Amino acid sequence: MRNLDITTLRSLVAVADQGGVTRAASALNLTQSAVSMQIKRLEDMLDLKLMDRANRRVSLTASGEQLVGYARRMLDLNDEVVGRLTEETYEGELVLGVPHDIVYPVVPRVLKSLNAAFPRVNVQLRSSSTVRLREALGKGEVDMILTTEQGVGEGGETLTEMALRWTGAPDGLAWKRRPLRLAFCTCCIFRPIVLRKLDEAGIDWEMAVESEDDRAVEAVVSADLAIGALLENSLPPYLEAINPGGLLPDLGVQKINLYMRGGRDKVLDELAQMLRNGFGAIPAPAALMSA
Repeated sequence: MRNLDITTLRSLVAVADQGGVTRAASALNLTQSAVSMQIKRLEDMLDLKLMDRANRRVSLTASGEQLVGYARRMLDLNDEVVGRLTEETYEGELVLGVPHDIVYPVVPRVLKSLNAAFPRVNVQLRSSSTVRLREALGKGEVDMILTTEQGVGEGGETLTEMALRWTGAPDGLAWKRRPLRLAFCTCCIFRPIVLRKLDEAGIDWEMAVESEDDRAVEAVVSADLAIGALLENSLPPYLEAINPGGLLPDLGVQKINLYMRGGRDKVLDELAQMLRNGFGAIPAPAALMSA
């Protein structure tokens, strides 16, 4: 009888989720060679080719994709068993604050993993703007927050950086019109950055919507009535990044920062590490990689 090894399955799923061995190794806190060896051991045990290494970008074979589906279920059950039998002493509630535009794809995976490890800890997710989340942390209303900022404040830790991109409706023309019509929430931290860049470039603009509702702003942009700005890795499917060919100023990059309350504990530290791994696996903006 051949028994599948949970560690090797975890490496395979990480490769599938992260899109490659290098980023999977970073997420698992392992070396690239260690992950490659685990995949090779899994292939040898099953006598199957699980990864196509013919191209520069590693991809899963049909057998690999099928095994990933089974592996996810096995890992979920394994983590649930370990969590329920070993971590029941950890109880309570944590409040995690995250700006809505960086919730996906990392945060849901992290919350799922944390629940498996600490099933009796309830994590409440609060989605709001960076400004309001910083205020909530100062008041002790949240235990941990993620922010999008140009810099990093005292006590903060930068997890990764993402390019800030002009966004509009697919095949839209709003970005070509003048005055340039914009759509931003009143409390959006990107708003003053964009307005300053446009003023410096001498581009006339007007605000097409004044709202605190992100959905209202996205509706105006998706209707091609205005444009906005979002992080490159967080664009919804009904919007697309604009390539203005120099007709609009470059918006630079934003840091994804993590802040925690004082008096931390094991669960909070574990959540922080999961977020580090998740966001650390996101590729850096092209401008930074070439610098």
